[in-house]
Amino acid sequence: MLKIIAMLSLMLFGLTTNVSISAAPYGAVDNPARSAADRERDKTSKPNAVLDFIGVKPGMTVLDLFAGGGYYSELLSYAVNPDGRVISHTNATYESITGEEAAERFKDGRLPNVSRLVKEINMLELEASSLDMVLMVMIYHDVYFTADYWPKVDRENFFRQIRESLKPGGVLVVIDHAAIADTGMSAAQNLHRIDEVFAKQDIESAGFVFDSASEVLRNPSDARTLTVFNGAIRKKTDRFVYRFIKNTSFN
Repeated sequence: MLKIIAMLSLMLFGLTTNVSISAAPYGAVDNPARSAADRERDKTSKPNAVLDFIGVKPGMTVLDLFAGGGYYSELLSYAVNPDGRVISHTNATYESITGEEAAERFKDGRLPNVSRLVKEINMLELEASSLDMVLMVMIYHDVYFTADYWPKVDRENFFRQIRESLKPGGVLVVIDHAAIADTGMSAAQNLHRIDEVFAKQDIESAGFVFDSASEVLRNPSDARTLTVFNGAIRKKTDRFVYRFIKNTSFN
């Protein structure tokens, strides 16, 4: 009798576990519609852990800011379920680099709950209080990057747009390449990295409350001295993952 009870308990536990896994956002990673290239990127981007940490849930409306080829946009599409919505953003510069990949990903209405937004960084024209989450993956440092091909960013306006587009309790997620400590924004220009302590303080001062950090994308062997495009470290940089909440009392 005890063996039967034990077996039933294991079965019930297994059923409960399976239900939890299928409902959790990281079930998106196992979607059979995903490409082989995306699955290869999973090895270094670790989307199971990232999606679990940031707290994306079914029914959410999420902005994937500067989505590039749409790797995260597709994952978010599955994670928010058909009732949710994903806005996959790009601008002219990103479109010239990753436009073909994005066009292939979204062609023929393949991801029906994803809409494309092509806007420059200073004129995003986002609907007020419309978003549950904004995701910025390896793009925050570009707020402080300057080049002929990259629009000069109005930092205050940029964060105001994000803050006003989020609902009360809305989440801002920032993933970026870590720079050497105490270098502030300086590494953004040549290395495409940024000091994580500076990032936390900067984003807090722009109207967000720091909520938590994840170590899932850490690489202690990265000396943080190479540009992120260097083959020796490309796709293997030491990255910080920060989660912020909209500060509703910010003026």
